[in-house]
Amino acid sequence: MVEIRRYSPVSFKASAKRSEVRDNWKVVLEYEGEGKGPHLVDLSHMTRLDVQDANVGAITPFGVTIPEVPGESVLKDNVLINRMNRIQASVFCLDGHKPEIPKESAYTETTEVGMCLAIIGKEVFSILEKLSSLDFTDPARKAPFLFQGPMSHVPCQIITLSKDGAKSGVLFTASRGYGKDMVHAIMDAGAEFGLKPAGEEKFSSWIASL
Repeated sequence: MVEIRRYSPVSFKASAKRSEVRDNWKVVLEYEGEGKGPHLVDLSHMTRLDVQDANVGAITPFGVTIPEVPGESVLKDNVLINRMNRIQASVFCLDGHKPEIPKESAYTETTEVGMCLAIIGKEVFSILEKLSSLDFTDPARKAPFLFQGPMSHVPCQIITLSKDGAKSGVLFTASRGYGKDMVHAIMDAGAEFGLKPAGEEKFSSWIASL
């Protein structure tokens, strides 16, 4: 019998305190010494989809309406949808469990081709200032909202989920080959603020508070 294993493209220099195997992924629920934050969380195991269609606005992934304007995002029932352009949107399922993927040809699962990380906590935007020139706190935009641009010179989808003080948080994804270098760059940028790796439970409790 062949045992399937899925591996995250990123790893942290921290010891897992609690973990579980879910859909053939080893998911760390909590790391030793997580501290009070800010935190960097690996979400690479969470299901992500690309949706492309000439009439993409008429599609409702998991019952959620796709925003009309490129750069707009919506978060509802742990489903995050980002309008990318006239015919394309990205979908993030953030409850940690694999949903039933829609059968329509417009959907392509992208989970295993990319890395996905979240940075959460009061100092998030001070950390990001070192990594990107994009304005993640743009006062003219209401969170959540999407940027498609560079972080640490790597092309990313970057979503500001919250600009609310201690509840601030950003989620981003990029090609999985950048995983090791991205974690190194982020941890280095966050060192002066006490950035620590955290498990899925830290992210889940944070997003539930939004």
